[in-house]
Amino acid sequence: MSLYDGVDLRLNVPHSARMYDYYLGGFTNFAADREAAGHALAVAPWLRAAARANRAFVHRSTRVLAQAGIDQFLDIGTGIPTSPNLHEVAQRVQPRARVVYADNDPIVLSHAQALLTGTPEGRTAYVEADVTDPADVLASPGVRDTIDLDRPVALSLNALLHFVPDARGAYGIVEHLKSALAPGSALVMTHVTPEFAPDEIGRLVRIYESAGTAAQARTLPEFTRFFDGWTLIAPGAVPTPHWRPTPADPPVSAAEACAYAAVALRP
Repeated sequence: MSLYDGVDLRLNVPHSARMYDYYLGGFTNFAADREAAGHALAVAPWLRAAARANRAFVHRSTRVLAQAGIDQFLDIGTGIPTSPNLHEVAQRVQPRARVVYADNDPIVLSHAQALLTGTPEGRTAYVEADVTDPADVLASPGVRDTIDLDRPVALSLNALLHFVPDARGAYGIVEHLKSALAPGSALVMTHVTPEFAPDEIGRLVRIYESAGTAAQARTLPEFTRFFDGWTLIAPGAVPTPHWRPTPADPPVSAAEACAYAAVALRP
């Protein structure tokens, strides 16, 4: 029996999560994904470095928030599991941490078992849902049965919102999610920007759109608008590799990352 039996994979349609897996050197991607990713890499060969920088930020920000006492995490736009996953990082600091993953890629669903392991004290769950329907995400049994929304939650929207253009209500979506979270919660985000390589990013947006994935890069003011009403923690909104780097992180420049990162707390 195949891992993918009974799952409608739509193998002929590239998916951003599987393209990202390809950039990271993973194996859960298919011909359509590799073809689209190849076009993207021809325009921006630094995409592999950008993916590594994003992954390193996920680890750093999760660790920082867990050390600060947050023990609930909602990760939307999870992507293909790549160890260490978010719950592994969080539960090393907070063994009782509860983590819910959400994604709209059926292949992520087929690999969800890799996301459901963890410490005996903690708990992990997976929800097949789309960020463009935030009410559905929040109402899902996986979220309601795992996370107590009356207590602080770290909401991760990493490398996700650049696939939700303004026309699809990106800011309203984020405000809906933010409004459901208790004081002391955190919003964690990375987002592609055109500010370091405008020509290449413009061409990448067109490549993703031609592959069937909506995309919109945003400037620093457009990125920080997602955090309105919340308090950015140091060092603020900065290029992804510059957010609290450690010696263990891959050497990636701001220009290679072509993205901003930030973490903010609800007062």
